[in-house]
Amino acid sequence: MQRLSARSFAVLATIGTLVLTGCGTQSGDPGTREAASATEGRTIRAQKVMQLTQVHAETGMTLLEGPTFGEDGGLFVVDVTAPGGKPKVMRVDVGKKTSRAVHTDGRGAYTSAQFSPYDGRLYLSDFAHGEIVSLAPGGGDPRTFFSGEVDGARMNPDDIAFDQKGNLYISDSRGLSEGKAHGRVVRIDREAKKATVLAEDLAAPNGISFDADHRGLWFSELTENRISFLRLDDEGEVTSRHTAIRVDGGIAQTDSIAVDADGNLYQGLHGRAAMAVYDRHGERLATVELPARTEGLESATNVAITPGGTRAYMTVSGPAGGYLYAFDALAEGIRQSNGG
Repeated sequence: MQRLSARSFAVLATIGTLVLTGCGTQSGDPGTREAASATEGRTIRAQKVMQLTQVHAETGMTLLEGPTFGEDGGLFVVDVTAPGGKPKVMRVDVGKKTSRAVHTDGRGAYTSAQFSPYDGRLYLSDFAHGEIVSLAPGGGDPRTFFSGEVDGARMNPDDIAFDQKGNLYISDSRGLSEGKAHGRVVRIDREAKKATVLAEDLAAPNGISFDADHRGLWFSELTENRISFLRLDDEGEVTSRHTAIRVDGGIAQTDSIAVDADGNLYQGLHGRAAMAVYDRHGERLATVELPARTEGLESATNVAITPGGTRAYMTVSGPAGGYLYAFDALAEGIRQSNGG
């Protein structure tokens, strides 16, 4: 999830009483689709697909996150700062360039979305209330999957990922608002009966995704601009942990992560509307950029790559509103290619 100001953290904590203002427009027209080349360190130009949201008068922001493909081919996206009554979860038909509301409520601040391989429901992380909720595949039937403390502290769940058995892994950004390294990686079993801390004392963990072989978890730490690798055994227990990639982001910070079929990492950037692409050995392969002279967009939070295809859809937000941009990924999409 894109990092917010101190005032915006208060907004997330009291999502029903947000009082900020602003709006904007996007400049530039869609261009032609650009195919990926074979040059290392290249620039991949993303092209505008459509605008999904405008800045909400009630919250002073819009923030798109959590793109994930459903079984029906629809792309589901969340708007973190949408007020009650406005769509907080949307389904996008990327071919027709249309969208419709799937869910809203007067409480949640949803920062990510993933479909469970266990029950097929859509799971959402509620950053403001420390909860995980789920919806029926097409929306509706909201249920609370997990609520309460983990090892004596309530979570600030940011991004989520599922293993092949349907157990849930969460980047818990606890401590972010205080600027302290109290963050964690937490696993919750698929029946929500047990929560286990797999890593702690982290600096605002954000993105989280399994590698292509489900042998371990990649996770990013926003305030350290680093990506770490958590190796797991067959039971989901940690066998090792190390810093894998240090992201030279300048003023930008590490946001969400997705992984393609070749194991490449797509690292979203907050503070720059771009994504950094690395191979599993940490080599910088490419940077995904918006067209030149695009204004009013500040962050590329997340991406989803079409299952079995290479077309990737990136959520981009800023004062101009919330947009989908598309580009050609370096390899095909898999379950881990939904950005969590």
